[in-house]
Amino acid sequence: MRRITLDEANTMIDTAIAKGHELDLGKLSIVVLDDGGHPIAMKRDDGSEFLRPKIAHAKAWGALGMGLASRALLAKAQKLPVFMGALSQLSDGGLVALPGGVLIRDSDGSVMGAIGVSGDLSDTDEVCAVAGVEATGLQADIGDNPDWLRP
Repeated sequence: MRRITLDEANTMIDTAIAKGHELDLGKLSIVVLDDGGHPIAMKRDDGSEFLRPKIAHAKAWGALGMGLASRALLAKAQKLPVFMGALSQLSDGGLVALPGGVLIRDSDGSVMGAIGVSGDLSDTDEVCAVAGVEATGLQADIGDNPDWLRP
Protein backbone atom coordinates (compact mmCIF):
# COMPACT_ATOMS: atom_id res chain seq x y z
CA MET A 1 0.00 0.00 0.00
CA ARG A 2 1.17 3.52 -0.84
CA ARG A 3 1.89 5.88 2.04
CA ILE A 4 0.99 9.55 2.45
CA THR A 5 4.03 11.64 1.55
CA LEU A 6 5.22 14.67 3.45
CA ASP A 7 4.39 16.80 0.41
CA GLU A 8 0.82 15.44 0.39
CA ALA A 9 0.47 16.03 4.14
CA ASN A 10 1.68 19.62 3.73
CA THR A 11 -0.71 20.17 0.81
CA MET A 12 -3.59 18.88 2.95
CA ILE A 13 -2.67 21.18 5.82
CA ASP A 14 -2.04 24.26 3.68
CA THR A 15 -5.31 23.72 1.81
CA ALA A 16 -7.24 23.23 5.06
CA ILE A 17 -5.79 26.46 6.49
CA ALA A 18 -6.58 28.31 3.24
CA LYS A 19 -10.16 26.98 3.37
CA GLY A 20 -10.45 28.25 6.94
CA HIS A 21 -9.27 31.70 5.85
CA GLU A 22 -11.66 31.65 2.87
CA LEU A 23 -14.60 30.85 5.20
CA ASP A 24 -13.38 33.35 7.84
CA LEU A 25 -13.14 30.63 10.49
CA GLY A 26 -11.23 30.56 13.75
CA LYS A 27 -7.49 29.93 13.81
CA LEU A 28 -6.99 26.29 12.87
CA SER A 29 -4.53 23.60 13.87
CA ILE A 30 -4.18 20.58 11.58
CA VAL A 31 -2.49 17.23 12.07
CA VAL A 32 -1.96 14.50 9.45
CA LEU A 33 -1.23 10.99 10.73
CA ASP A 34 -0.05 7.91 8.85
CA ASP A 35 -1.96 4.62 9.03
CA GLY A 36 -0.12 3.67 12.23
CA GLY A 37 -1.17 6.87 14.01
CA HIS A 38 2.22 8.56 13.72
CA PRO A 39 2.36 12.27 12.84
CA ILE A 40 3.51 13.14 9.34
CA ALA A 41 2.94 16.88 9.70
CA MET A 42 1.26 19.45 11.94
CA LYS A 43 0.76 23.18 11.59
CA ARG A 44 -0.95 25.83 13.67
CA ASP A 45 -2.48 28.84 12.02
CA ASP A 46 -1.07 32.11 13.38
CA GLY A 47 -2.89 32.73 16.66
CA SER A 48 -4.27 29.22 17.09
CA GLU A 49 -4.71 28.34 20.77
CA PHE A 50 -2.09 26.02 22.29
CA LEU A 51 -4.53 23.14 22.99
CA ARG A 52 -5.80 22.97 19.39
CA PRO A 53 -3.00 20.70 18.06
CA LYS A 54 -3.81 18.12 20.76
CA ILE A 55 -7.50 18.27 19.88
CA ALA A 56 -6.75 17.90 16.16
CA HIS A 57 -4.45 14.96 16.91
CA ALA A 58 -7.09 13.30 19.10
CA LYS A 59 -9.74 13.65 16.38
CA ALA A 60 -7.46 12.02 13.79
CA TRP A 61 -6.01 9.41 16.18
CA GLY A 62 -9.46 8.30 17.39
CA ALA A 63 -10.68 7.98 13.82
CA LEU A 64 -7.71 5.79 12.93
CA GLY A 65 -7.90 3.72 16.09
CA MET A 66 -11.53 2.82 15.52
CA GLY A 67 -11.55 2.88 11.71
CA LEU A 68 -14.34 5.45 11.81
CA ALA A 69 -14.25 9.16 11.08
CA SER A 70 -14.79 11.22 14.22
CA ARG A 71 -18.30 12.18 13.04
CA ALA A 72 -19.21 8.47 13.14
CA LEU A 73 -17.53 8.16 16.53
CA LEU A 74 -19.82 10.91 17.82
CA ALA A 75 -22.86 8.96 16.58
CA LYS A 76 -21.47 5.83 18.25
CA ALA A 77 -20.85 7.75 21.48
CA GLN A 78 -24.47 8.86 21.52
CA LYS A 79 -25.63 5.24 21.05
CA LEU A 80 -23.05 3.56 23.29
CA PRO A 81 -21.85 6.04 25.92
CA VAL A 82 -20.42 3.39 28.26
CA PHE A 83 -18.34 1.88 25.43
CA MET A 84 -17.05 5.30 24.40
CA GLY A 85 -16.24 6.15 28.02
CA ALA A 86 -14.17 2.96 28.25
CA LEU A 87 -12.52 3.74 24.92
CA SER A 88 -11.61 7.22 26.13
CA GLN A 89 -10.11 5.73 29.27
CA LEU A 90 -8.15 3.12 27.30
CA SER A 91 -6.77 5.85 25.07
CA ASP A 92 -5.70 7.96 28.08
CA GLY A 93 -8.16 10.61 26.96
CA GLY A 94 -6.46 10.86 23.56
CA LEU A 95 -9.66 10.48 21.55
CA VAL A 96 -12.13 13.22 20.62
CA ALA A 97 -15.47 12.09 19.18
CA LEU A 98 -16.44 15.27 17.32
CA PRO A 99 -16.40 16.01 13.58
CA GLY A 100 -13.05 17.14 12.22
CA GLY A 101 -11.22 13.80 12.22
CA VAL A 102 -11.36 12.43 8.68
CA LEU A 103 -9.96 9.14 7.42
CA ILE A 104 -7.78 9.37 4.31
CA ARG A 105 -8.37 6.57 1.82
CA ASP A 106 -6.64 5.59 -1.41
CA SER A 107 -8.48 4.83 -4.65
CA ASP A 108 -9.04 1.23 -3.49
CA GLY A 109 -10.66 2.42 -0.26
CA SER A 110 -7.77 1.40 1.99
CA VAL A 111 -7.10 3.68 4.97
CA MET A 112 -3.81 5.53 4.50
CA GLY A 113 -4.07 7.78 7.53
CA ALA A 114 -6.21 10.55 8.98
CA ILE A 115 -6.36 14.32 9.21
CA GLY A 116 -7.60 16.17 12.25
CA VAL A 117 -8.64 19.82 12.35
CA SER A 118 -9.52 21.97 15.36
CA GLY A 119 -10.14 25.67 15.75
CA ASP A 120 -13.74 26.40 14.78
CA LEU A 121 -17.06 24.60 15.03
CA SER A 122 -16.54 20.87 14.52
CA ASP A 123 -18.62 20.81 11.33
CA THR A 124 -16.53 23.54 9.73
CA ASP A 125 -13.33 21.88 10.97
CA GLU A 126 -14.48 18.85 8.99
CA VAL A 127 -15.13 20.95 5.86
CA CYS A 128 -11.51 22.14 6.00
CA ALA A 129 -10.21 18.59 6.54
CA VAL A 130 -12.13 17.32 3.51
CA ALA A 131 -10.84 20.19 1.35
CA GLY A 132 -7.29 19.31 2.38
CA VAL A 133 -7.61 15.63 1.54
CA GLU A 134 -9.37 16.26 -1.76
CA ALA A 135 -6.61 18.68 -2.81
CA THR A 136 -4.28 15.65 -3.04
CA GLY A 137 -6.66 13.50 -5.07
CA LEU A 138 -7.14 11.10 -2.16
CA GLN A 139 -10.54 10.22 -0.70
CA ALA A 140 -11.90 11.88 2.43
CA ASP A 141 -14.06 9.56 4.56
CA ILE A 142 -16.27 11.56 6.94
CA GLY A 143 -18.11 8.52 8.26
CA ASP A 144 -21.43 9.11 6.58
CA ASN A 145 -21.88 5.43 5.65
CA PRO A 146 -24.70 4.19 7.94
CA ASP A 147 -23.24 0.65 7.98
CA TRP A 148 -20.28 1.99 9.97
CA LEU A 149 -22.62 3.24 12.69
CA ARG A 150 -24.07 -0.12 13.71
CA PRO A 151 -23.36 -1.02 17.34
